[in-house]
Amino acid sequence: METIIDFFSQFSSFLWGWPMIVLLLGTHIFLTFRLRIPQRKLFTGIRLSIKKDHEACGDVSQFGALATALAATIGTGNIVGVATAVALGGPGAVLWCWLTGIFGIATKYAEGLLAVKFRVKGTNGQMYGGPMYALERGLNMKWLAMLFAVFTALASFGIGCTVQANSIALLAQETFGIPTWAVGIFIALLTSLVILGGVRSIAFVCAILVPFMAILYVIGCIVILCMNGSYVWPAVELIVKSAINPSAAGGGFVGASVMMAARYGIARGLFSNESGMGSAPIVAAAAKTRNPVRQALVSSTGTFWDTVIICALTGLVLVSSILAHPDITYADGAALTQVAFSKIPYIGAPLLTFGILTFAFSTILGWSYYGESAVSYLEMGDNKGEVRRGSRFYRILYIVALFFGSIINLQIIWDIADCMNALMAIPNLVALILLSGVAASETKKYLWSNRLDENMEELKA
Repeated sequence: METIIDFFSQFSSFLWGWPMIVLLLGTHIFLTFRLRIPQRKLFTGIRLSIKKDHEACGDVSQFGALATALAATIGTGNIVGVATAVALGGPGAVLWCWLTGIFGIATKYAEGLLAVKFRVKGTNGQMYGGPMYALERGLNMKWLAMLFAVFTALASFGIGCTVQANSIALLAQETFGIPTWAVGIFIALLTSLVILGGVRSIAFVCAILVPFMAILYVIGCIVILCMNGSYVWPAVELIVKSAINPSAAGGGFVGASVMMAARYGIARGLFSNESGMGSAPIVAAAAKTRNPVRQALVSSTGTFWDTVIICALTGLVLVSSILAHPDITYADGAALTQVAFSKIPYIGAPLLTFGILTFAFSTILGWSYYGESAVSYLEMGDNKGEVRRGSRFYRILYIVALFFGSIINLQIIWDIADCMNALMAIPNLVALILLSGVAASETKKYLWSNRLDENMEELKA
């Protein structure tokens, strides 16, 4: 067992090392300029995300699809992940994380566009799409599409299921003294009530839960920043200066380097917003939209909210808290976050606990749909829309895994999940790069020619 654990730990470190970081960030930058900086239309995407389009075809609203995608991406990585980046790479890691989000908007845009462009309408009337359909229909690379689906299904049981259930169970036990097995049963029952209803049920719950939990967390961050008022601007200066010259951070951060700040900031940003991983376009394909570009714009706002706003606020809270309270230790990311939020009298610790609990649960819901979609693709073949035993079995297995994830040690599961996430990204990046011409053409047709209100060609089943 120790040998297996060491293997996956080393394999995970290799996959998420500099080659993957360069590949992902390079794709972000390439697509930004290939698509003529779609970030310029960010506010158009925000406007479209809250606008109902009764003339569009799809299974869920654009906001529902966005909320489901955000449910899967806004998680503990936004809280503890950023703190870990600061602890290991210094304050400069926050700037690198933020820049990753800025460029990642273009990649999330391209993912959403290709998802709608190559989606299919099943015999049951539902929409099916994602990187596997883009690879199969756009590049005739079904073997790679199947690999992506396999990696996605496996990853859903890791990062989307067991590790999230484990985080909730341990936090509930430490905070409220509730046994992990009891938490596991509760999570399994609550999740089953949602996911058994399919994508519409998941999107409905996420559309309510995600805005509520995100707004509450942002308010908590703003309160801390107000308390640290005189240290906020110095924190901004320190973040920028230490991204280029880590020695400017002083104190315990002197040992950090530009490479460390960049590595941990970029890695945490990429892992947080999942731009390029290929998960979000699976639900983007189910959105009610008139054309691929409208949904692409909406999808791109997910990275903005996740990394550019929430991760940046978290980083600013942490660095300003360190400046305001020199006694705060930054050796451990989780401890750093807890200490920072505990500075809010009475409600700080409960607010952080609630944030982690809801973020983790929302991730469970979002990834359940990703995994089931991957299983459906592997199972259906040419019979698009015929729900077989595999999808039903997946839901049951997912619910059972939630319980066991709550009560077992998951270090090896974390490592395996990290590996599967990285392996998901590779086929998706192949599709994004090779189909960038299609994305550029569609963008020119609908976005840069001011034809966003036009309907796309009728989908073929």
